Amino acid sequence: MSGWMPGCPALSMCRGLAALPITCLERAKDLKTRLGILLHKPELGHKAGSSSKLQLGSRRRDSSQEVLEWRESFDQLLKSKSGVNAFHTFLKTEFSEENLDFWLACEDFKKIRSKTKLASKANRIFEEFVQSEAPREVNIDHETREITRKNLSGATSTCFNEAQAKTRTLMEKDSYPRFLKSASYQDMTKQAASRGSSKRPHT
Repeated sequence: MSGWMPGCPALSMCRGLAALPITCLERAKDLKTRLGILLHKPELGHKAGSSSKLQLGSRRRDSSQEVLEWRESFDQLLKSKSGVNAFHTFLKTEFSEENLDFWLACEDFKKIRSKTKLASKANRIFEEFVQSEAPREVNIDHETREITRKNLSGATSTCFNEAQAKTRTLMEKDSYPRFLKSASYQDMTKQAASRGSSKRPHT
């Protein structure tokens, strides 16, 4: 038994070493293949990145054109979500953002189809923006305020139309021109023009 034990581990080790290069070679080939796939992935990623950059560039051109269109008319400004946001930010500096908030609330109000929801929403809008001493009272005349109050008794999607129209006119004639002359909007138009997107829309 003493002559057999030393030879067995050595023989097993030699067999293991003899088999090792083949196994390593196969693993190396497999690793090389996988590395090759990984090495190609950055190229695909780069191409995808280039595509996303082009799409981003297109969006920037669209937004630049949009910024310039805001000065075409007040309607163009109100049609643009980013335009409404920019105008709202400006109105905050003049402490008159309640006018735009009321106008937007009226726009959402017109979309309500449930009579129950229509009535409760009408009361909330009236209490927040229209009634005398309202938390965010809009600047409308007494007659328009009373007409709106009477409209609440049979609330329909048009019950704020007159008050909304008066508020819109006030913003268009008063706040909108100041917005166009503001430093913030002037900066936006300069950036838009510098991107080479100053084409006027076809009418």
